[in-house]
Amino acid sequence: MSLYCGIACRRKSFWCYRLLSTYVTKTRYLFELKEDDDACKKAQQTGAFYLFHNLAPLLQKSEHQYLPPQHSLLDLEKLLSKFGQDTQRIEDSVLIGCSEQHEAWFSLDLGLNSSSSINASLQKSEMETELTGSFIELRKALFRLNVKDASLLSTAQALLRWHDAHQFCSRSGQPTKKNVAGSKRVCPSNKIIYYPQMAPVVITLVSDGTRCLLARQSSFPKGMYSALAGFCDIGESLEEAVRREVAEEVGLEVERLQYSASQHWPFPNSSLMIACHATVKPGQTEIQVNLRELEAAAWFSHDEVVTALKRNHPYTQQQNGTLPFWLPPKLAIAHQLIKEWVEKPTCSSLPA
Repeated sequence: MSLYCGIACRRKSFWCYRLLSTYVTKTRYLFELKEDDDACKKAQQTGAFYLFHNLAPLLQKSEHQYLPPQHSLLDLEKLLSKFGQDTQRIEDSVLIGCSEQHEAWFSLDLGLNSSSSINASLQKSEMETELTGSFIELRKALFRLNVKDASLLSTAQALLRWHDAHQFCSRSGQPTKKNVAGSKRVCPSNKIIYYPQMAPVVITLVSDGTRCLLARQSSFPKGMYSALAGFCDIGESLEEAVRREVAEEVGLEVERLQYSASQHWPFPNSSLMIACHATVKPGQTEIQVNLRELEAAAWFSHDEVVTALKRNHPYTQQQNGTLPFWLPPKLAIAHQLIKEWVEKPTCSSLPA
């Protein structure tokens, strides 16, 4: 009897957990909003809106970080009416998530030319004054946002950019129409459905066992080094893309690799960063930099990388007037790769 009761209690506990899982209920709720236009319109009534202007999010400064203010549908309707805009513009908003209490979150760009309204874009300075905030380029503000807001605004910007670039069908040339949530666009003439996409990118930290290889492009901020990265080619597997990128950029051959993690990255046009650790063949560590791809690349010791990770102010000059090399901020997956290597430089790996 006691054994039976124990099993029954465990089963009851399991089903309670299944019923109360916030992740499952949130996921199912968001799925419903993406598939049901009426349900999504209803969610807008009690939802919150994040505003953008030409893909720059509206932010308010709070001490050493930025915060994105939320606006209700009523706030948004009053704002548009005040500036002589048709509230039909709200149809350009896209669903970007929801709270655990199922408050739906949307984003709307007030600067891009509206596909649902004949009204022109709203002036940035006028909007900033009215909304008591600033529209700041996301690349500049990203590392001064908390993790939740950074992820939310990155998703919002990526969706808004995709919709702005896919207003016409590539087959018929006719205008496409988005669903209310913005999870797809449909060509009315031929019924082709277009879904938002991301470009896969491999980002790889190469090691020879005791050192790691870091590189920089000319577009990087002065003194910053990072892991190797490049877009996957059509037809490539993840392993093939890693091997090719390392060979192309630094002339080395990967012997073993290990998957680490992935991250959505909104720049330049929404990428899925697939992070890996790789080791090169013993005795084959001479770097041959491809100057068409990189400005510089070098091996760095464990101690050098540890020191760089501790650097809080990367632009502080050394006594000889030079800038020490520094690493991507904590929010970037490159930082996580480098930190993993420092904490476990001889991690086990898989054949490439």
